[in-house]
Amino acid sequence: MFFFVIAWLLFGFLSLGPAAFIFYYMKNKSKRSWPTKVDSNYKPRISVIVPTYNESSIILFKLINLSRLRYPKDLMEIVIVDSNSSDDTAEIVRQFSQKEPQVSIKVLVEKERRGKSHALNYALNHCNGDVIIVSDADCFWPSDILEKAMPFLADSSVGAIAGPKILLNPNQTWVTRMEEGYLKSANVLRLGESKVGSTVFFEGGFSAFKREAFDRFDPYGTGSDDCGTVIRVIQKNFRTMLVPEAKFYSTFPASFRGKLGIKLRRINQLVRVFAKYLDLLVQRKLKATKRTVVPNTLLYLFSPIALIVFILLTVFLVFSFPFLLLFFGLLIIPEIRFYFYEIFESNMLLIAAIFGIMLGKEFSIWSQPEDRRLLTKDTLRQFNLI
Repeated sequence: MFFFVIAWLLFGFLSLGPAAFIFYYMKNKSKRSWPTKVDSNYKPRISVIVPTYNESSIILFKLINLSRLRYPKDLMEIVIVDSNSSDDTAEIVRQFSQKEPQVSIKVLVEKERRGKSHALNYALNHCNGDVIIVSDADCFWPSDILEKAMPFLADSSVGAIAGPKILLNPNQTWVTRMEEGYLKSANVLRLGESKVGSTVFFEGGFSAFKREAFDRFDPYGTGSDDCGTVIRVIQKNFRTMLVPEAKFYSTFPASFRGKLGIKLRRINQLVRVFAKYLDLLVQRKLKATKRTVVPNTLLYLFSPIALIVFILLTVFLVFSFPFLLLFFGLLIIPEIRFYFYEIFESNMLLIAAIFGIMLGKEFSIWSQPEDRRLLTKDTLRQFNLI
């Protein structure tokens, strides 16, 4: 029985402990100064790619948002790539382009819908910028985002940067409040990773890549156009960083079902991403950033397995030692309860994603979440985004 207790403590730590250790370590590192050069005079030519599919309800808001950016118009182009929408998304873009000729807009239409990464690579062939920036149609930028973000790409060692996601509806339901808390913690973690070496997590709302730092989006077929592309940037020995000044705004589903759909799809992609990192590590094809890649690879691929063993041992030991239930009394403390819930939920989703991959489930086609209806003119004006 003593063996089972020791095993229970060990697997409990392996499933719940690493995330806490990594977070507090990176939180401390996030307070350091930037180890790279930041030049406010750096203004490269940029191409902003916006992939769309049936976005007629919000695409005009997106175009207005991008047209308000404070950046030299002769150094910026907007490339809208539409994946054969069944609505008038492409036509709305064309009409806007005619009314606003000072804004350089290209409209590309795929013959068939083949997934987001395919759309981005199709658009990449038509981009003239030295920096390629990707932004989803439902994500909105402050007008000064480029002025604040581009200086971080001035350093020759930096190949890509991303911005933190800020919710437009953080207090709508308990689901959005939980997501707000998660995002704040995640942004601290990514900032620490950026200052230690590189962060391996990017968001689709604002991801900027130097042209020489990557060949194509998601070259390894992970299903993640952002994090999957970061793999190649890191493999070419460029740094990838989260820039707090590059914040962007979007909404999040108010229901648990909506949240589950987004999280499961995202984690399914991340499992594939970290499986590729593990492959590269084994082949010794990653020369740098091991201080961030290795802990996250272990966290995403091995902690879920440890959690399964921990749950089985907990059930077994509770029948023998009921007093162990007292440990769960710690959950009355809000901070511990939040941490436990997030770790438990993430690991459960990771387990589901791993089984999904084993069964060959694909998540290559992106779809519209339920929160699109929250993107109204009044909401966007309230945050000064249009």
